[in-house]
Amino acid sequence: MTTNARLRVFVQLAECGSVRAAAQALVVTESSVSAAVTALARDVGVPLLERDGRGVRLTPAGERYAGYARRILGLHEEAVAAARSESGPEHGLVRLAAVTTAGEHVLPDLLASFRAEHPGVDLRLEVRARDAVWPLLVHHEVDLVVAGRPPADLAVVVRATSPNTLVVVGAPRYAADFEPHRATWLLREPGSGTRATCLGVLSALEADPPQLTLGSHGATVAAAVAGLGVTCVSEQAVAAQVQAGQLVVLPVPGMPLERPWHVVSGTWATASAELLVAHVGGRPEWVAEA
Repeated sequence: MTTNARLRVFVQLAECGSVRAAAQALVVTESSVSAAVTALARDVGVPLLERDGRGVRLTPAGERYAGYARRILGLHEEAVAAARSESGPEHGLVRLAAVTTAGEHVLPDLLASFRAEHPGVDLRLEVRARDAVWPLLVHHEVDLVVAGRPPADLAVVVRATSPNTLVVVGAPRYAADFEPHRATWLLREPGSGTRATCLGVLSALEADPPQLTLGSHGATVAAAVAGLGVTCVSEQAVAAQVQAGQLVVLPVPGMPLERPWHVVSGTWATASAELLVAHVGGRPEWVAEA
C-alpha cells in the first residue's frame, strides 16, 4: 500500500472514529485499516492509536497527524489538478464546497451556465454546514467555497459577492398577531450559519421561545410550510413558497439581515478554478472582488 493510500485510510479512520466504520466506508477489511495505521505509526515513530474499551481512538499525536494528513492529501490532489489545468484549463478539475442553502439555491444555475460555456471542466461539489466547509479550504481539499463571510482568521481571498437577505418566515396563520417570543422557532442543524444567525436574533430580542432543531434546510422550510413554527432563512430560498402563499415574511425587530454570499479561494487557485471565478464575476448578480 502506498503512503498516499495509507494516509487516506488514516484520515477516514479519524473521520469515522472506528476501524470498523472506516473499513466499511472504504470497502476494505478491518485488518487492512489496522495494517495501514500501524505502518504509518512505524514511520512516524509514535503511536497514532490507543485502546478505548473494545475499540480504538486517536492518540493526541494521532489527532495532530490527522490534520497534516488531510492537508498532504489535499495538496497532492491540488498539485495534480494544477498541473493538468495549466496545460489545458478547459479540461481541468474544479473542486467546490458550499453551505447548504447556497448549494441548493445559488449554485445550480451558476454551474449550469458555467458548464454550457466550459463543458470539458470536471466539477466536484461538496455541500455541508458552514462549520464544515472552511476546513475543506484550509486543508486544500477544495479550490473554492461558496458561503457567507469567511472567518476573519483564515488566510483566504474573497473573489466575488452576491446579495443575500435573511428573513423570518412562517405559515400565513402567523401573520395576524405574530409575537416572536411565543412562536416555536425552527432551527437548522448545529454548525449551520443560519442557525447561528437565528439564535443571535433571539438573543438580541432577549427571547427564549420553544425551539425545534431539524436536520436540514429542506426539513426546516417544510416544517414552516406545515405550520410547525417559524424560521430564519434566505429570502432566495423561500421565494417560491412566499409567492405561492405557503409562507409569509414576518416582522421581527432587527430583520431582515443582509448576509451576502461570498465566493472564496485560498491565496492561490488553479487555472481551471480561475475560469469559474471569471464566470461568476461576469454574472449580473455577482460583483467581482479580486
